[in-house]
Amino acid sequence: MSNPAPGFQRKPEHEVVFSPAGKHITATLAGVVVAESDSALLCEESNHEPVYYIPMTDCRVDQLIPTSKKTYCPYKGEASYWTLSAGEASARDAAWSYDTPYDEALPIKGHVAFYTGKLDGFEVT
Repeated sequence: MSNPAPGFQRKPEHEVVFSPAGKHITATLAGVVVAESDSALLCEESNHEPVYYIPMTDCRVDQLIPTSKKTYCPYKGEASYWTLSAGEASARDAAWSYDTPYDEALPIKGHVAFYTGKLDGFEVT
């Protein structure tokens, strides 16, 4: 590994598992579909709710505006945030992605996740 996650050195029992979601995901804001995918990944992490990561290619990138917000996860890396904009509606820092994740989180490179509570709809079917 060239870029291992330091979190696993401190807590080797911590689990972060990525798997194909096998579901159809639709995210909407103000009635506008901002992401729709059959290729999402499901992240199941110790002590966290499951999170769906949608390929960026399945998102309306014209509605994703990068913000200055950054957060850090010792298991996945540094997250960058996006504000969603759809018509007159916007949701600040409603999505995040890991541009250069740690080796253990490489499956989510090129994917984006959403705070579902900041959207009008997030359907998993």
